[in-house]
Amino acid sequence: MDNHGLGSWTARRAAMSPGRTALIFEGRRVSFTELHERVLRLASALRTAGVRQGDRVAYLGPNHPAFVETMFATWMLGGVFVPLNFRLTGPEVAYQMRHSGAVALIQAQPASAAASIKVDLSAYEVFIATGSPEPIDVPVSLDDTACILYTSGTTGHPKGAILTHGNIIWNCYNLLVGVDVASDEVTLVSAPLFHVAALNQCLLPTFLKGGTSVIMPGWDVDGCFDAIAEHRVTWMFGVSTMYAGLSQSPRWATADLSSVRSLMTGGASVPEALIRVYQARGLAFCQGYGMTETAPGATFLEARESREHVGSAGLPVFFADVRVSSDLADADPGSGSGSGPGEVLVRGPNVTPGYWNDPQATAAAFSDGGWFRSGDLAVVDAGGHFRIVDRTKDMYISGGENVYPAEVEAAIFEHPAVSEAAVIGVADEKWGEVGRAFVVPRQGFDLEPRDVPEFLSGRLAKYKIPVYVDVVGELPRTGSNKVKKAPLRDLPLPDRARP
Repeated sequence: MDNHGLGSWTARRAAMSPGRTALIFEGRRVSFTELHERVLRLASALRTAGVRQGDRVAYLGPNHPAFVETMFATWMLGGVFVPLNFRLTGPEVAYQMRHSGAVALIQAQPASAAASIKVDLSAYEVFIATGSPEPIDVPVSLDDTACILYTSGTTGHPKGAILTHGNIIWNCYNLLVGVDVASDEVTLVSAPLFHVAALNQCLLPTFLKGGTSVIMPGWDVDGCFDAIAEHRVTWMFGVSTMYAGLSQSPRWATADLSSVRSLMTGGASVPEALIRVYQARGLAFCQGYGMTETAPGATFLEARESREHVGSAGLPVFFADVRVSSDLADADPGSGSGSGPGEVLVRGPNVTPGYWNDPQATAAAFSDGGWFRSGDLAVVDAGGHFRIVDRTKDMYISGGENVYPAEVEAAIFEHPAVSEAAVIGVADEKWGEVGRAFVVPRQGFDLEPRDVPEFLSGRLAKYKIPVYVDVVGELPRTGSNKVKKAPLRDLPLPDRARP
């Protein structure tokens, strides 16, 4: 087979485990053989419509088997897959289509973006039926571009991170070293597939091992509990807001979670209090760290270490090097003994070669020696475990002291009436900057702004306690469920909350 990339995977899996279930969606099971034939037909139809090797093919819509089929069909043709965030506005989608130069768009919702080939999901089955099931084998190497994944873009236009076939495959290897993914795995894919974690940390490693992916159209607490019970889910990924929603549900105490072998999280620091809630249920709660540009795994905390190192993002993944650096000079391990946080740098076969059509951003992202600059701050203990402190851009300085919002957010989360929290720095005449907290109360609980600084008094140094507190109904989010702090910075200040 000349296709040495991801486009060969459906054929290889269909040959090895033809009758096993590859996907479950809304009660319908799709075997590896059926999936391979559908991918072949879709690839054939796309080629007949004009898609050629190197062309970009986009997908716009919630989680659906058509996402998986479009992705593999694109790779089978030697094309580049561009998964789009379906929560974006029309102009944002149009920009990413234009910037990527996508020639085809499979869409579950109407979009004004220009594309020479457009297929709505309502006409998707008719389109597939026009294709042939004859084998397709286009030469593809591991260095060829597989995906363009657009970063969250909280300010300005997002950048299109390139991931090669090799980047993604090496990430799968790293994941399989850190997690004991089995061939009988039943993986719940509930986070959006356009996000690198759901795609590369869940669906593709499960596919590689011949397991089953249960695809949810979107996140829903009750739907998650139902899926775990119905399909005996063994593994899932989520961000902290998803896990908080499960643990705060009335169903939490009685839900049957006996099938679940491990839970994985990433995307942002997870409050230790939340991790302990899951550990109290006897669940292995594994935290990792990464980013779109590292496909995404950079560090990982294996299940056997999850209790001893609560809150840690773990050790560098097997096939990559990760270090913490200050001005590109390695910080000493064991920050508690004097060294401060430094920027996380990553180098390895899972790291992006750069950004699509953006040589300036590519050059700025790498330091000497090919190290990718994450923009994230971390400390490393004497055992080499990484603990992510915050984004460099989120840190603020109050009275000459560095304040890391993630630490403050974790402390606020321990308040029994708090569901979520986000902290930013705001200008202050006396201290330079002070904290402002946006806090979402738990359902059925009353929370006043003054409650937060009162709760934090004695738990955090005084300069870390937010001066301003907003009690809000929800927090703005990116498509990958991370909190978007840029809109929060534009809001007028409330009255001071400090007692």
